[in-house]
Order: sequence, then C-alpha cells, then structure tokens
Amino acid sequence: MLGLLALMLSFTFAMALTRFDARRDAVLREANAIGTAALRARLLPAPYGAESLKLFREYVHIRVNLANRSPTPAELDTAIGRSNEIQEALWRQVKAALTKDNAMAPTGLYIQALNEMFDVQESRLTAVRNHVPIIVVFSLYGIAAVAMGFTGYVGGLERRRRRFPIYLMSLLVTGVILLIQDIDRLGVGFVAVSQQPIIDTAKAIANFPVDVRNDEETRSKSGR
Repeated sequence: MLGLLALMLSFTFAMALTRFDARRDAVLREANAIGTAALRARLLPAPYGAESLKLFREYVHIRVNLANRSPTPAELDTAIGRSNEIQEALWRQVKAALTKDNAMAPTGLYIQALNEMFDVQESRLTAVRNHVPIIVVFSLYGIAAVAMGFTGYVGGLERRRRRFPIYLMSLLVTGVILLIQDIDRLGVGFVAVSQQPIIDTAKAIANFPVDVRNDEETRSKSGR
C-alpha cells in the first residue's frame, strides 16, 4: 500500500507540475504576443494607431487585473467577453486602416501579430482550465487514507510501538498532497505562476507615445 501511495504521489505531482509549467509558459507567450502587436499597431496611419493603442491598454489592463487575484468563474467569463469585444474592435480598426493606406508591409506585420495574439489567448485559457482531474485527486486521498490506516494497524500489532515514524510519515504525505493541490490551484497559494511578464507589458504599452506615425506625418507636411 505504501508503494502504491508513493506511485500515486509521484504521478499526481508530475501531472500538477506539467500543468503549472504550461500556465507559466502561456503567460510569457501572451505577454510577448500582446507587446509585439501593440508595438506594430504604431505603424498604422492616424487615427487608427492611437485608437488601437487605447484598446491595447484596456486589453492588457484586464490581464493585469486577473493576475492580481483569483477570479470567480463569473468574473472570468466577463473578462473573456470584454477581451473578445476588444479583439473585434482591433480587427475593425485594422480593416479601416487598410482602406485608407494599403501599404501591406507594415499593416501585414501588424495583422500577423494580431492573429497570434488572438490565438495565444485561447492557448492560455486552455492552460488555465487544465487541472489535475478530480478523480485522480480523490484516488490519491483514498489510497493515502488506506495506506496510513494499514500502517497504523501494523504499528499497533507490534509489542514495542514506535509512533513517531508513523506520525512523521503521515505529516510528510499530507504535506506532499497539499503541495500538489497548491501547485494545481490558479493564482493563489505559496506556489503561483508569476504574472510579471504581463505587468511589464502593461507598463511598456502605457509608456508608448500616443501616435508616433501621426507626429511624423505632421512634421513631413510642415516641411513641405
């Protein structure tokens, strides 16, 4: 029973750690995708570049708010709905920019970055929702309870009872199970995915000039 418990602990810990790594990688990929798309939005002609940057600031602000706490399912659905609305608004902005300026070199790069940002959102949501199956957790609890019960029973049959090793092993097993649950939880606990990439991206977008391309066009026209 103790061997089976050790197998279940290692198996469940590996599952939780794999999902933790996937969530951490998804945060970094989304931060990079948002930052790249926002940077290339500055290539759009005025006023579409400035309007797109406003939408990007709100978009990344939603991500930062979700990173600072553990949202409820209703709050998460609301944030996803608003993110989808911003994505649609960004797409309308680039379509309008194409009708005004069909220079495909800068606009095509922006569209490519925008599509990647849309795809990465779904990848991150999938990673967030991917937890250790509840049946695996219940199986772990059941095997741990039976193993500890048999260990206590065998210890009680001995003439010279050594309770300290049993207590110590029980504490260690409990600590490992709690660690597995802590790794598998989203946004809270001692082991949490760092949201610093998203925070850094939000700060970078907030420091972008309002409309760099528009300023250059204005200076060019003044020079004429």
